[in-house]
Amino acid sequence: MKGLCIAVQFLTRLPAPRVSVSAEAFAASIRWFPAVGGLIGAIVAAAGWAGAWIDSWTGALTALVAWILVTGALHLDGLGDIADASGAAHKDRARLDAVLADPHVGSFGVTAITLQLIAKLVLLHALIDRGLFPALALVPLAARIAPLAWTRWIAPLHDGLGARFRGAVRTADLALWTIALLSLSWFAPALLAAIPAMALWAVWIARKIGGISGDGHGAGIELVETVLLLALSVEAAL
Repeated sequence: MKGLCIAVQFLTRLPAPRVSVSAEAFAASIRWFPAVGGLIGAIVAAAGWAGAWIDSWTGALTALVAWILVTGALHLDGLGDIADASGAAHKDRARLDAVLADPHVGSFGVTAITLQLIAKLVLLHALIDRGLFPALALVPLAARIAPLAWTRWIAPLHDGLGARFRGAVRTADLALWTIALLSLSWFAPALLAAIPAMALWAVWIARKIGGISGDGHGAGIELVETVLLLALSVEAAL
C-alpha cells in the first residue's frame, strides 16, 4: 500500500499518509497509477452527479472543476509544455529542450489547454446528460494505464521524471491492468478506444519530441481522457 500512497501524493492533491520515498519506491508507484485514476474518476463522477441536480451543464462544470482540483492541473501543465515544445521542434533540438525547461506557458500551450478544457466540458455534458456516471468514473482509470505502456516502449527524453519510471513496470503489471481494461470494456466497450489512443500518442511523441518525459506522460493522459470521453459519447448516441 506504500506505492498507492506515493501515487496518490504525486497524482492528486488529496490528503494521504506521508511516507518516506526512495527513488526506487517512487518509480514503483507508477504501478498504482490506474488505481489512483479510479479514485479520481469516482470523485469526478460524484461531482458531476451532484451538479446535475441543477442541470446537466452545471453537472459538467462541477465535474470539470473537480477534475482540475483533485489533480492540481498536473497533466494540463504537461499538455501545455508539450504543445509549446512541438511548436519549437521545427527549429532545432536545443530550442525544443529550452522550451520544455521553461516554466512559462506560451501561446501554443495556452491554446492547447483552452481547447482541452472546452472539449472536456462539452463531452462531460454529453455523458452527464445521459446519466452515464459509472462510465465517466472509469475514464481516468483507463487513461492512467497508458503511462505503464509508454514507460516500457518509449525511450526517456532526458534524465528527468520520465526516466525515473524506466524499468519499474513489470510485464505482470501491464498484463494485470490490460486485463482490467478488457474486463471493464465489457460494460463500456468504448473504453477500448484507449488502446489506439495510447499507441498513436506513443508514435507521435517518439517522432515529434524524441522520447517520453513527465510532460509527455501528462499530455498523453489528458488526450487519452478526451478520446475516451468522445468515444463514450459516440457510443451513447448510437
